[in-house]
Amino acid sequence: MTMQNRLTINDIARLSGVGKSTVSRVLNNEGNVSPQTRERVLQVIEQQHFSPSKSARAMRGFSDKIVAIIVSRLDSPSENQAVRAMLPLFYQQGYDPIVLESQFSAERVKEHLQVLKQRNIDGVVLFGFTGLSAQMLTPWQDKLVMLARDIPGLSSVCYDDAGAVQLLMQKVLAQNLREIGFIGVSAQDTTTGQRRSEAYQTFCQEHGLTPHMALGELTYQSGFELIPQLLKSNVQAVICASDTIAIGAQKHLQQQQITGVQVCGIGNNPLLRFLFPESLSVELGYGEGGEAAAKQLLAQLNDSAPLQQRIIPGKLSA
Repeated sequence: MTMQNRLTINDIARLSGVGKSTVSRVLNNEGNVSPQTRERVLQVIEQQHFSPSKSARAMRGFSDKIVAIIVSRLDSPSENQAVRAMLPLFYQQGYDPIVLESQFSAERVKEHLQVLKQRNIDGVVLFGFTGLSAQMLTPWQDKLVMLARDIPGLSSVCYDDAGAVQLLMQKVLAQNLREIGFIGVSAQDTTTGQRRSEAYQTFCQEHGLTPHMALGELTYQSGFELIPQLLKSNVQAVICASDTIAIGAQKHLQQQQITGVQVCGIGNNPLLRFLFPESLSVELGYGEGGEAAAKQLLAQLNDSAPLQQRIIPGKLSA
């Protein structure tokens, strides 16, 4: 490892005989630093070949306590809800959060963790997805919390995927609708795909219902294109693995002027409720999940909590 990688702003401050904030002002070419002090700091920086990147200054420029939040997609409404719930808790405890994006790439998560390790980041909240390995994450065991996925040996906060499907099935069954279809996604997706599809099939088996399934992708278009398959079976209700799929399904029904089919989704997306207020949906508790993940990480960093796995219960949207 090079000297550049080892040195931090704290090291430069110590060697210069000044405070960390002074070094930060010099690095960012800010005022309120005397010419003599600025020259002394710059001389140490030059002697030690210290040249922090922009990310390093963001990570270590203003706080000794940093946590990273690795989201799957920066444009994900559900993940944004969770992040918004986390931030106040981290700020209250004096942590500066930074946000990174994985784009569902395990390799990118690996690269992020390598950089975070070099920068001595205190802890990480990682939005999980299918394909992440325990081998990659176990070295972070004491200072990492996974959100939306669980891996044995790591703290996690998950949403109740199976419970969400059960809530919707119970609701439509109570309306005397027994021909219930399901539009899902590939089982390669553990939560939205496998767990929600299995919950639908299990419910059908336990209640003597005939399953009508169509699997596609997590898109509006998939819901739009797949619902005609279920309509051939004269379904009275359709459970969609997500609100995104439900919006597509509702759009097809609207265009074809088909009525009398109850469409249900998962996620409580405001767009679904705005466009198709007659739809049913389950609130998975994204904000509650983000808050729980932040609290668990803070507790682990304070050595006051063991590793835990928690499931956030869903509820039918009002």
